Amino acid sequence: MDTTNGMQDMREQFVAVQKNGDGDLTAFKTSSGRVLDYQSALQEVQAGQIAGVNAFKGRDGETYIRGDADGDPTNNLDQLPFF
Repeated sequence: MDTTNGMQDMREQFVAVQKNGDGDLTAFKTSSGRVLDYQSALQEVQAGQIAGVNAFKGRDGETYIRGDADGDPTNNLDQLPFF
């Protein structure tokens, strides 16, 4: 887990995803087993409640969730298992 100021980061993480027919992420499962639709997940990401991800504004003006750039492609949101 990430450490901040010597403390373990106890925030939840996304561990699995759901996608629609276009391959867009539509829902997330957290490390505690909660299931969040995209909008709920985005609100929690923006509030800093989920570790390893951030929100960004796309060219279309919409806000999206993406994994933190850490150089490890295996933990990208698109690489998480489905649930």
